[in-house]
Amino acid sequence: MPFPLYVAFIWHQHQPLYKSPIAGKYRLPWVRLHGVKDYLDLILILEKFPNLHQTVNLVPSLILQLQDYIDGTAFDSYLELTLTPEQNLNLEQKQFIAECFFDAHHHTMVEPYPRYAELLDQKKVKGVAWCIENWQEQDFSDLLAWHNLTWFDPLFREQDPQIQEWFDRGRGFTLSDRQLIYSKQREIIARILPKHREMQESGQLEIITTPYTHPIMPLLADTKAGRVAVPQMLLPGLRFRWESDIELHLEKARQVYRKYFGKEPSGLWPSEQSVSPAILPIVSKQGFRWLCSDEAVLGWSLGHYFRRDQNGQVIEPQILYQPYGLDTVHGELSIVFRDHRLSDLIGFSYSSMPADVASNDLCTHLKGIHAAYLEYQQNSPHSGSDDRPWLVTIALDGENCWEYYPQDGKIFLETLYTQLSQEESLRLVTVSEFIDQFPPVDKIPPHQLHSGSWIDANFTTWIGDPVKNRAWELLAEARQVLHNHPEATQENNPEAWESLFAAEGSDWFWWLGEGHSSNQDYMFDQLFREHLQALYRALNEVVPTSLLYPLEPHGISTNQRPESLIHPIIDGEGDDHNWHGAGQIDLNAGRGTMHKNGLVKRIWYGQDHFHFYLRLDFNSDFKLDLSSADTAPNVHLFWFYPDRANYNSPILLSNLPDVPPLNYQFHHHLNIDLFARSVELNEAFEDHRWQNIPTRTKIEFNQCLEVSLPWEDLDLNPESTTRLVILLSRRGIFQTSLPEHTIIPIEVP
Repeated sequence: MPFPLYVAFIWHQHQPLYKSPIAGKYRLPWVRLHGVKDYLDLILILEKFPNLHQTVNLVPSLILQLQDYIDGTAFDSYLELTLTPEQNLNLEQKQFIAECFFDAHHHTMVEPYPRYAELLDQKKVKGVAWCIENWQEQDFSDLLAWHNLTWFDPLFREQDPQIQEWFDRGRGFTLSDRQLIYSKQREIIARILPKHREMQESGQLEIITTPYTHPIMPLLADTKAGRVAVPQMLLPGLRFRWESDIELHLEKARQVYRKYFGKEPSGLWPSEQSVSPAILPIVSKQGFRWLCSDEAVLGWSLGHYFRRDQNGQVIEPQILYQPYGLDTVHGELSIVFRDHRLSDLIGFSYSSMPADVASNDLCTHLKGIHAAYLEYQQNSPHSGSDDRPWLVTIALDGENCWEYYPQDGKIFLETLYTQLSQEESLRLVTVSEFIDQFPPVDKIPPHQLHSGSWIDANFTTWIGDPVKNRAWELLAEARQVLHNHPEATQENNPEAWESLFAAEGSDWFWWLGEGHSSNQDYMFDQLFREHLQALYRALNEVVPTSLLYPLEPHGISTNQRPESLIHPIIDGEGDDHNWHGAGQIDLNAGRGTMHKNGLVKRIWYGQDHFHFYLRLDFNSDFKLDLSSADTAPNVHLFWFYPDRANYNSPILLSNLPDVPPLNYQFHHHLNIDLFARSVELNEAFEDHRWQNIPTRTKIEFNQCLEVSLPWEDLDLNPESTTRLVILLSRRGIFQTSLPEHTIIPIEVP
C-alpha cells in the first residue's frame, strides 16, 4: 500500500546563558529581542493550519531566561539604556548606542524604516564621532526606540494597534514610549511558553528538549571524541572526561520540561545534533525515546556517502528517509537524520527568493522524494516486508534565519503552509507520531554510530584550535576543583554547579578561536570566564589569573592592517617608503599601560609571495644597551597554525605570565639575538620539545630591526593561515609581549 510522504519539521530554539554571575545582569539582549520576533509567531502562523503538525525544541537555558524577562527580573545593558532618559546619557553611553543599536540585518530590519535608515546613513557616511557630537537628544531617543521596534514580528503589528501606531509615527519617541515598548515586549514573551504547551496538548506540536545549557555531550564524555572524525586533531593539554555531567544536564532538562509542560519529554535534540556511542545509554536511561542528528553522521555510521542528482535529490533515498533503532542497555532509542540540503535551503537560501518561488521549490523537492518512494516500492524486491513510508526530517535553527526574510519569514511560511496543506501526497507529522505508528526496522549498532555534529559531521567548531583548546583546559581545571569539594552538592551549593553547567555550554566554544565571529566575540569570551570565576568564588577558591584575561585578542591597536604586498629592503634603516602598504601597530597607543613609552614604539609587518617581513621601531626615550649578552634584549617570534595539525611546544622563558596567548603552544620559534646579531629557528616536535632547523632568515639592526623570513622555512603553502606572537626577553627572562597579550593574524598570499 503506497503511503504519502511524511515530513517532520523540527525547529531549534536556543540562546546561551547571557546573565553574568559577576555583574548580576544580562550582558546581551538576544533572549528578549528574539522573544518578540521569533518564538511565538512561528507557532501562531502554524496554528492557522491545524492539519500540519511540527516539532519544536525549546532549550532549557532559553526557557529560564524567558521566565526572567516575564518576571521582570532580567535586565540587559541594552534594555537599561532603552529605559534611560535621553538627557541623562553620558558620552560613553552615547558611543555604545551609536555603535551597537543598529545590530540587526540592515536590509530587512533597518532600511525599510525611514527614520531608522536616516540615522544609520549618518553613522555610515559621517562616522560615530560625528553622530555623538551632532545628534540631539531626540535622535538618541528615536534610535533607542527603533532598535526595539524593529524586532517586533509583523504578526504583532497587525494584532496590536499600539505597536502599529509606533511604526506609523516613525519619529519623536519619548521615554514614555520606550517604557511602553518594553511592556509590550514582556506581554509577548509571556505568551510563548503557555502557547507551546496549549498546542502540544492539542496534538499539533511536539515539544522536545536539549541538555540543560546546551553542552556538546560527546565532548563532555571525552574530549578525545574529537579525533573520531579528525584523527590528527590537536586536543587540549588537559583531557576533559566527565561523562557523569551528561546525566546531570539531562536530569535538569527534564525538570524544566516537567515544570512548564506537565509531562515527560519524549524527544531530545542533542546540542548541535552531536552524538556518539558514549551518550546513548545515558540518553536512554533518562527516558528519552528518540533523538536527531544530521545526514552526514548517518553516512559516516553506515559507511555510505550520500550523493545527489542534478536536481539535488538524494540518490538511494531509502537509506536517509527512515528512522533507525539504537539498542542500549536501558532499552531501544530511535534516531532520525535530517536532510541537510533541504534544511539549509530554508536556513540560508530561500530568504533571497520570492515566497511563492521558494515554497514551490521546497514542495517540488518533497514531491520528487515521494515519486522516488513510489518507484522504489514498485521496484523493490522486498516490497512485502518493506511496505512502510518514508520520513523526511527537516531540522534547523528556528530563530536566526528569519531576519534575512522579508517580513521576518511571515509571507514565506504562510505561503509554504498553504501549499503543504493542499498537497495530498505530503503529510506533516511530529517525530513521535511517526515513530509510534512506524517504529524503526533497520538498526545501527551503537558502537557504530559516528561521533559528530550537524556541522561537517565533526566537532572542529568547538575543539581543536589553540583558543578553543585553552578554554577546554580552563574548564577541565575548574571541573576538577569542584570534584575536589565533595561537600559542595547541588543542594547546598547550587551556585557552583550552575556556574559549571553554564560554562559547559557549547556557545562559548563556538565563538572562541577560528570558525565563527561576531561583534560580540569579546562578550562571549568574557561570559565564559565569568561563569568559571563564579564557580571558584562559590567554592571559596582563589580565581586563577588566567580567567581575568581574554582568551584571545578582540581587535588589536593598529593604525592599519596590511593594504598590499610589500618588498622592503632589509637594511635596518627603516625607510617608510619601503614599507608602504604594511600593517602598523602603534604600541604607544596600546590598550595596556605597559606599552606606553616602552622599548618598542611601533611594529610594521607585511608579506609578499615568498617572505614575511617585520620591522620594530625602538623608542628614542630608551637607551638600548647592546654592550653585553646580559643587557641586550632577544626578540622572539612564535607561530601557530590554526588550520594545521602539528606538534606544538610551550614558550620556554622564565617569569612567563600564565595568560593567553602566552600560555598557548606553538610550532615555530624564531629567536633573534640582538647582541650577537644572529637568528635561530626552532620547530616543535614530539613530547613538547623544540629542535633547531635551518633558516634563511635575514635580519639587520641599525635605526630599527628589520626581518625577512621565507614562508618556505615555515613550510607554509600559498593562502595558508598563521598566527604570530612577539615577545622580548633578557637572559632568558620574559620582559613583555608586543602588543600586550595579543596575537597578530597573518594570511599567506
